[in-house]
Amino acid sequence: MNHNTPLSPRPLHHLSADAGRRVLTHAQLRAHGVSAAKAGEQCRPGGPWQQLLPGVVLLHPGPPTSEERLHAVLMYAARERTAGVPVQPGTEGPPASAYGEAMITGPAALTLHGFPSAPPLPSLEVFDVLVPRLRRLRSTGCVRIVRTADLPVPEQVTGLPVAPVARALADAVAGLQDAGTVRRLLTEAVRGGFCDPAAAVRELTAAKLLNRPHVVDAVDSLLAEGRTLAESRLYRMVRDHGLPDPCWNVDLRLPGGPHLGGLDAYWPEHAVAVELDTRAPLPGRRPDEAEWSEYARRREHLERLGITVVHITPRKLRDAMEQQAAVVRTALIASADRDPSAYVVVLPR
Repeated sequence: MNHNTPLSPRPLHHLSADAGRRVLTHAQLRAHGVSAAKAGEQCRPGGPWQQLLPGVVLLHPGPPTSEERLHAVLMYAARERTAGVPVQPGTEGPPASAYGEAMITGPAALTLHGFPSAPPLPSLEVFDVLVPRLRRLRSTGCVRIVRTADLPVPEQVTGLPVAPVARALADAVAGLQDAGTVRRLLTEAVRGGFCDPAAAVRELTAAKLLNRPHVVDAVDSLLAEGRTLAESRLYRMVRDHGLPDPCWNVDLRLPGGPHLGGLDAYWPEHAVAVELDTRAPLPGRRPDEAEWSEYARRREHLERLGITVVHITPRKLRDAMEQQAAVVRTALIASADRDPSAYVVVLPR
């Protein structure tokens, strides 16, 4: 016996009988007392095992399930980092740490996150696996290696490490040329509440995808979808938190004078307005200085007329709706102590 000999190796027949984990690396097999020569013999044509990927063995002869393929690609990507970690007899599969820093990304990750339009796992010929940039790995078989210098914190989905939605979305879009599919995925990401537009655009920018016309068009649809969702949440905030009904989506004008701008909600008797602040520059898009100057000028003008403007961002509306309702309610109550505002004409927008 030497230092490479595993202690109390698990009998070979227990491996095939263990339905909890039927995918193992060569290193894990050695921890069970299975030599490389024995593993090779088991994986011969017609044998009871098969080699799915370099260094990764499937412990039955039939086609692998989608779950087994996912475990296999993660084990392949992590095998160099976990070669010295023995598998303890009786465990029901490796913990997430056994996969090192590798995580599922791209279309398979979107499917695992629950995207309705993402492809079903059995239809995918390859799975994208995100790894640190300096890892020495190559794409092979059913695994496609995606490298990054900025590795995100994975989310655990069905016991597997999966890239966060925004990152998985960018990796999926990187491999798509169909504008309709890209638009559908981005819209679904926001409409389904999987991520907010800013996070999606940030990852698309980091992946240098905003120089592709079909991606830029889809991002415009994404931002429009984000605004629609924010408006819906604003309606719900007013309704669910007992605020008085405002005039929705209006333009203000001075009598016989200039246009003062559009507002998402306005309470004429209180001179209080709400504006969804969706104009904040998103990552990857430079702000229009002229637009911002006009925006600031219009806001100051309304305040000089005695109109209180409450600005709410989509993120705050999503994450702290009750708090935003309290801000609006406070502004409505405080209007009784202010001087009367200038008379303005309220028109539908």
